[in-house]
Amino acid sequence: MKLRSFVTIAMLSGISFILMLLNFPLPWFPVFLQIDFSDVPALIAAITMGPVAGILVELVKNVLDWIYTGAPEGIPVGHMANFATGVLFILPAYYIYKKFPSAKGLISGLVVSTVVMSLGMAILNYVAFLPMYTYLLGFEYDMYETIVLGILPFNIVKGIMMLVVVTMIYRSMRVWIEQQRRQYLA
Repeated sequence: MKLRSFVTIAMLSGISFILMLLNFPLPWFPVFLQIDFSDVPALIAAITMGPVAGILVELVKNVLDWIYTGAPEGIPVGHMANFATGVLFILPAYYIYKKFPSAKGLISGLVVSTVVMSLGMAILNYVAFLPMYTYLLGFEYDMYETIVLGILPFNIVKGIMMLVVVTMIYRSMRVWIEQQRRQYLA
């Protein structure tokens, strides 16, 4: 079972990495904010195998992307932000779904995840990530404009898009997800 867990986490990490490469911007947000659906495999890992599996998928995905695409400042600030975003998104959904294992529980968890991710990333960008970009690259940001008019609404839109995608996937894979939960979380 331990080997199967490692293989499943590696497989979901690979899928997540490929999905991360298929990112795209939304026209009304800053160019550095990109939509991708790479958190979906991490959420599936968390729901089926527990929160550590989801966090590992997020970590491996970001390390692979850093190795593959690099980071303009040499330090993977964007990858660290993506990791934090993913963890803030999957953990609330996992814990609520664990307590209420149904489609309604998952949707409720995803709504809470969207709020937690959006507010958490607004705070983390204010405290850590935007100051890192300012220090490392010399970029100057209007903190209020970047966070309130860019990052916060972007994460809300991303969370809503993720909610729709995960709900569609869950409806088609519900039986498989429940079987995996019984095997891994028993």
